[in-house]
Amino acid sequence: MDDVEVRELRYFRAVAEELNFSRAAERLGMAQPPLSRAIRLMERRLGVQLFERTSRHVELTPAGNVLFAESAKALDAVTAAVRRTRRAARRPLVVAAKPGVATELLRRIADGHPDPVEIRLSGFGEQAALLRDGRADVVLLGGPGDHGGLDAEVLFTEPRVAALPVRHELAGRSSLTCADFTGRATPSWPDASAVDRAYWSGRDVTGGPVTPGPVVHDSAQLLEAVALGQAIALLPASVAQWYPRTDVVYRPVADATPYSLALGWPAGARDLRIARFVRTAVEVSEARPRPGAVPAG
Repeated sequence: MDDVEVRELRYFRAVAEELNFSRAAERLGMAQPPLSRAIRLMERRLGVQLFERTSRHVELTPAGNVLFAESAKALDAVTAAVRRTRRAARRPLVVAAKPGVATELLRRIADGHPDPVEIRLSGFGEQAALLRDGRADVVLLGGPGDHGGLDAEVLFTEPRVAALPVRHELAGRSSLTCADFTGRATPSWPDASAVDRAYWSGRDVTGGPVTPGPVVHDSAQLLEAVALGQAIALLPASVAQWYPRTDVVYRPVADATPYSLALGWPAGARDLRIARFVRTAVEVSEARPRPGAVPAG
């Protein structure tokens, strides 16, 4: 951020979002003249005009639009750095995970770890955002294994199974394939990417469109949707052991892409607390019980 201070970026973004200097000044808790001077000084130092101004209208220039997009990343990075710095001094390591199989493993990792750990539950797909803005130091990521530029350590990989209503037409089969999911509704996770939707419906193997089922937010809701006959689901094999039900059966899916659980943390992080936590997690994961035969239901 050569020649630009964080304070000035905050001033710039307030004006860019309000497109009105008076409202921006009120939002920032300052008078309008100092705000206008600060923006003019910023433009002079950068050598570009950021706003087109008239007596009735304020609009971002092309250069202003670029700074608006890039400044969000810079301010997010500053905010995250401040949060992590403060937390390193007085708070435990914050580890986030989506409720389900991952949280049981996370509890055992935290129990075996010598440093204080705070476990934060998150929604589907929220983990990377928690890292970016500094609300978490480490996250547990489950899925196909695309970790989006984070540093990561895979803790384990396991096959996947189909979860079916007990009276479903496929429930009598001893094994299924992803083709058996074609045209059948599968649970929908909020804000899931196209890659995630394909993976959780088996379309990553067979291709073709996903048939969306009810929106779910956690494993309990998902299994209720299955039990009610609203959808069938592809799940990690360990779910069959952790969530046995009389109204749901689990069947192996021979060609499903395996499920992996990984620890993720900000790329290039040099926090010794993270390194110690990763070491503990690998040791605990290696000692965890492996999924056995899938129950007959």
